[in-house]
Amino acid sequence: MPRTILYVDDDVALARLAERHLGRAGYNVVTAVDGESAMAAFEKGGIDAIVLDHYLRAETGMDIFHRLQGRGCSAPVIYVTGSSEATIAIEAMKNGASDYVIKTVGDEFLPLMQNAIGQAISTADLWREKEKADQEIRIGKERAEILLAEVNHRVANSLALVAAMIRLQAGSSKNEDVKAALAETQARIAAIAGMHRSLYTSDDVRQVEMDKYLGTLVNEVQGTVTDRQGATIHLSADEVMLTSDRAVSVGMIVTELLTNALKYAYEPGTDGEVRVLLTRQPDDKALLAVEDDGIGWKEGDVVRGTGLGSRIVKSMASTLGSAIQYVERPKGTRAEMTIDLSI
Repeated sequence: MPRTILYVDDDVALARLAERHLGRAGYNVVTAVDGESAMAAFEKGGIDAIVLDHYLRAETGMDIFHRLQGRGCSAPVIYVTGSSEATIAIEAMKNGASDYVIKTVGDEFLPLMQNAIGQAISTADLWREKEKADQEIRIGKERAEILLAEVNHRVANSLALVAAMIRLQAGSSKNEDVKAALAETQARIAAIAGMHRSLYTSDDVRQVEMDKYLGTLVNEVQGTVTDRQGATIHLSADEVMLTSDRAVSVGMIVTELLTNALKYAYEPGTDGEVRVLLTRQPDDKALLAVEDDGIGWKEGDVVRGTGLGSRIVKSMASTLGSAIQYVERPKGTRAEMTIDLSI
């Protein structure tokens, strides 16, 4: 389809020459001699490029250029100036002109103008295609994020249903060991469900806000495990973002360490405190710690229970490229690990 050029010049003879020359090159040419006729032609639409002569009888091409910009003109503008007016051409380019052509009395003016028009239209086409592609990418990304949020929502709900069924099963059991095992399983499922819940309630479905996630996790563990224990949990967490797979590994570690501390850190019937700490470090790392003031346990001591929790902690820490360390304390137990936030 032929492209339409708006040619603005009060030199009627030159305008006719330009119209014939560009017509032979396959362009449709609309001519105007002043701002009013130029704006009228522009308002009709369908203009692919505009050639503006600087010197007109009652105004300059720059005046018309500003009027066009005020009307939201996106067509490329080729500015025409005299041979000794480089500063005018530079000013036009600064104001948004796509190119400029020096008007001469020789034969080279019209071919140069045609070449400038062709390049300007090609560049404008490329920009439009890029903007269209960018828009499609944005729409696709938004759609994918909406779908991902919905998936996380449904997964969280499904896991919550599984946890509720396990809680019912634990309540119907008369064996205390079975009840304890089911409660721990419920806490592990809740840790994964909490991660998915954090994702679908977040603005970024790829990142988990760990302070909020751990806050929910701690409350769920407290309600699941401490109905038979006297210890309470306190959380102190900085604002740290992790990807979903790394967040669930941290959640599982915290769940296991918390559950273990609530079961074994204090003598039955004794009140106490278990602290969960997530502290951002200056070297793009974070320190995760679970500590208590109880009877104390250090690495190498005999594992109480089945040892499944310890194996889960070790495995999850390995997926994070780290390991759990047990820190010597005058009283109680402190398990900690370093998380690299740059990964």
